[in-house]
Amino acid sequence: MPSILPLPALPGPETAEERVEAIRAGMRRLAAFGPSAFVCLTGPAGALGEEAARSHVVEGLREVAEEGRRLGVPVGVEPMSAHFQDDWTLVTTLGEAAELVEEVGAEGLGITFDTWHLWDTPSLDEEISAHAQRIVCVHVADWREPTRGWCDRALPGEGAIDLGRILDALREAGWKGFYELELFSDDGTFGDDYEDSLWRLPAPELAERGREAFDSCVAPWSNRQARQEEESA
Repeated sequence: MPSILPLPALPGPETAEERVEAIRAGMRRLAAFGPSAFVCLTGPAGALGEEAARSHVVEGLREVAEEGRRLGVPVGVEPMSAHFQDDWTLVTTLGEAAELVEEVGAEGLGITFDTWHLWDTPSLDEEISAHAQRIVCVHVADWREPTRGWCDRALPGEGAIDLGRILDALREAGWKGFYELELFSDDGTFGDDYEDSLWRLPAPELAERGREAFDSCVAPWSNRQARQEEESA
């Protein structure tokens, strides 16, 4: 159960209360694996309207964050692409997510940064600098151009995103945590059977290709760091 409010693309309970309880139960199960963070979506306003939807989300996030605090694992609210806002989210930028986190006011509640969702938001570098201290989780994928939908992502370096610049900005703002390769690539599971779906590859092969692709995006930064360390030595 990934969101406080219902998602048109995924089945699940219709009330925020039931969904929050399902999220908390999932957190308790997953805590045994030692996650670095839990990710939570708001879901879209839908028929509730913005004001009522936000109220449900604020209360739900307080309960989810309290579960995370009890388990010793931070929770990251994930702002999602404005291109798909009506189906997924109330917040589409780091700034909007930060405002929501501030409104919730719960210990251990932060932000999930997703390159695929945020790459084309206005003033992204400035937003990263302003809100980096709230980031608890980073997802990485590239934007296929033209994209065919929310479940059509590309390997790092194989799409339209300047991932090297974004990853540089995250590091320069102080991010030192993990990077999660998040490759949604529909093979018919969600209704779009893409012939070139990455999910058709054997999992070990896709994992290896993903790691190599990510490394190629961070190589320029790593090389600069090595040169700086040599010069300072």
